[in-house]
Amino acid sequence: MPKLQGFEFWSCTLGGARHVVAPMVDQSELAWRLLSRRHGAQLCYTPMLHAQVFIRDANYRKENLYCDVCPEDRPLIVQFCANDPEVFVQAALLAQDYCDAIDLNLGCPQMIAKRGHYGAFLQEEWDLLQRMILLAHEKLSVPVTCKIRVFPEIDKTVRYAQMLEKAGCQLLTVHGRTKEQKGPLSGTASWEHIKAVRKAVAIPVFANGNIQCLRDVERCIQDTGVQGVMSAEGNLHNPALFEGRSPAVWELAEEYLDIVRQHPCPLSYVRAHLFKLWHHTLQVHQQLREELAKVKTLEGIAAVSQELKLRCQEDISRQKEGEKPSGGLLFFHWICQPYFRPGPREGSKESEGARSKRALEEEEGSTDVLSKNKQKKKLRNPHKTFDPSLKPKYAKCDQCGNPKGNRCVFNLCRGCCKKRAFKETADCPGHGLLFKTKLEKSLAWKGAQPRLQEPQQARPGEPGGFPEVVGSVLA
Repeated sequence: MPKLQGFEFWSCTLGGARHVVAPMVDQSELAWRLLSRRHGAQLCYTPMLHAQVFIRDANYRKENLYCDVCPEDRPLIVQFCANDPEVFVQAALLAQDYCDAIDLNLGCPQMIAKRGHYGAFLQEEWDLLQRMILLAHEKLSVPVTCKIRVFPEIDKTVRYAQMLEKAGCQLLTVHGRTKEQKGPLSGTASWEHIKAVRKAVAIPVFANGNIQCLRDVERCIQDTGVQGVMSAEGNLHNPALFEGRSPAVWELAEEYLDIVRQHPCPLSYVRAHLFKLWHHTLQVHQQLREELAKVKTLEGIAAVSQELKLRCQEDISRQKEGEKPSGGLLFFHWICQPYFRPGPREGSKESEGARSKRALEEEEGSTDVLSKNKQKKKLRNPHKTFDPSLKPKYAKCDQCGNPKGNRCVFNLCRGCCKKRAFKETADCPGHGLLFKTKLEKSLAWKGAQPRLQEPQQARPGEPGGFPEVVGSVLA
């Protein structure tokens, strides 16, 4: 059966999906996809997978796709980042039996994508992209799709989309932001760019950007004419977004944790999802944010979530009639709702005592000094110091300059000591190297063994000679 293409692929294989959950690194794992599907999502993407790693590492394939095969998790599109046609296709061939399409990530704007030369940092290399899409279109048994970011110019964005369509792309997701629009500089996604692309191509188009509720989904489809709408951050803060509901946070948190018990995933994924779901509540009950950051088991995370639920119910019981949400929120903090990322000016005007989205990075007196990893270490060990002047001074190895062993008989580091002790058949108790002692013990053991008498060699034809042995075997 020939593979379906374009609108036929979208309507038959993808079931005419309109509500789509975006590929999110470490956040669109199987458990989260299943939760989203229960609440209105019609199509999901895997997290972005590195094509080169997918090819060489069987464990990576197993953890990210092969173990995640689940009848309820369809239709499913697997997304790869790659910058080499052969590598992209080889990875896609390993994945195609577990999904309904293969997506090429041309939208990641992060620094890691710049260093690895993939994602949105390939958008100027049209010849390379044409070869990648064309080869995948020819070799794969499933369609190839693309997710892109826009150029500042609408006409260049349109030509870019048309080039990908001509190369063999069967569905295009357009994130209406440029690669420079990220973090506090995200701003508003341009639906004008998306609308222009939709008019210019003859394949289905999904829109991505500015989606915080079901009303945004409907308005986007009406304004741009796209076939479907993809949500990332909106989905993370309210997985029931596509249902048009804003339930109590604990309802979805408890359901997600139940799914994780059936389909386990790394604890870091679970913790990240709970931070998103409970984001607004954690601004109120900040102590529990610290607890959630420190806890090291799934049941521990569930216990913190249960405590947050109890705190919210206490807040509800104290709520006065006619009281409105504080902090500019649409709903009270215990209700799933959008998170609006502050711009650079808004972020700089936050009050001194307020906790931002990444509170762990804003411990008093450490923001300008310590990296995120050092702050985490400080949380685990409050007495730890990172002051270089307080670090112990080590004497240097006489040969290589590395710190030497304090008890080394040669005043060397362990590596240099091992080479010298072996060469000279010497001992260094300080490094636990006992070449001389072991040699002496070996010689003493050999000297203590009784000398074995050498057997007399039998001549051919005599008892025990070769011909008789052979004859006995043959007999």
